Amino acid sequence: MSDKKFKVEYQMFRWGPLLVKTKIPESMRLKFLSEAKASTENFEHKLAGVVNKEVGFRNKTMFLPFFNQMFNLYADAQFKWSPEVGSTPETFKQQYTLDSLWANFQKPGDFNPPHDHGGALSWVIYLTMPEALKKEREAYKGRSAGPGGITFIYGEGPRTYITHHSAFPEEGDMFIFPAELKHWVFPFKSDCTRISVSGNVADSIKIKHLKNHLEEQKKGEKDEQSNSKESNQKTI
Repeated sequence: MSDKKFKVEYQMFRWGPLLVKTKIPESMRLKFLSEAKASTENFEHKLAGVVNKEVGFRNKTMFLPFFNQMFNLYADAQFKWSPEVGSTPETFKQQYTLDSLWANFQKPGDFNPPHDHGGALSWVIYLTMPEALKKEREAYKGRSAGPGGITFIYGEGPRTYITHHSAFPEEGDMFIFPAELKHWVFPFKSDCTRISVSGNVADSIKIKHLKNHLEEQKKGEKDEQSNSKESNQKTI
């Protein structure tokens, strides 16, 4: 798989957490779709959704170059969104590590209740958008995201507050967001299957900091034990 860079446009949604929407290249959509259909690992027991079929990818490493670019995109947006004192965009980059990757095969009546994910970041990529579902959405008269829509929920307050973002995604759309951001997926009635890809990433910087903290803690305990022995010897 090529590491060739490509130009990507993205949107940032102004509210609490950083929610980024972008469009993946058609070649990547087809690659994800092929692997999703070829994967057979049952992932349902690890997820919150009431979905007909959820499978883990047989080889997620082939997508690492793509996700590294997406993580860098999010890191760039994150710096622009809320730059920390004394930091630069580079300090945000290359800090994310791919943790899990799975595909959702959503059929009539399937849905994902309000939930969040583990790790640091999560995302969803829509690989197929059946015509039957598009027509059902066009005929929908309600005010919510509607059949097959996705809603991101954050905070509480009066109606003048922005506490959610809803979307009816198109083929190739990708949403990237903090793993703790609650979201849910609406069911639909159309006789079709919509395929999407989701996943989680860990924050490798935090993991490194945790390891360093544990190592320093262990070193401190050893130093205390050593000082205690010296103190005892002097007392005797």
